[in-house]
Amino acid sequence: IEWPASELVVQPPGGKTLVNFETNFYTDNDQPISQTVRIAGRQVEIRAVQVSYAFHFGDGTSVDSDSPGRPHPYLDVTHVYTQADPVKVSLDTTYAGEYRFGDGAWTPIDETVAVPGAAQDLDVVEALPQLVLR
Repeated sequence: IEWPASELVVQPPGGKTLVNFETNFYTDNDQPISQTVRIAGRQVEIRAVQVSYAFHFGDGTSVDSDSPGRPHPYLDVTHVYTQADPVKVSLDTTYAGEYRFGDGAWTPIDETVAVPGAAQDLDVVEALPQLVLR
């Protein structure tokens, strides 16, 4: 059984952010996911719950969080880049699980599984102020 990688959303959108600016990160993958399989002729339901998220900012720093982050204006998971460079950002999701036979009681699965997310390009650029006369 495979569990989905989380889609990482970066704000501001468009693949660019600014030096010394709070860049916001989040995913919408925060609801339990179920799959049903048949084992030895019996129906088994397996449910995975996201228990942690590892946000990789591409500049050598990461943060582990039990929050999937939220869209602006909440800024739950942010990062401030200190220099202009292209980076690759990604998000890994760790799932815990449980299973049940038919309509029986849920039984926890002792192990967790980390699902790595795909890397995305993010250009960190520097904004230069300009005086404009009108």
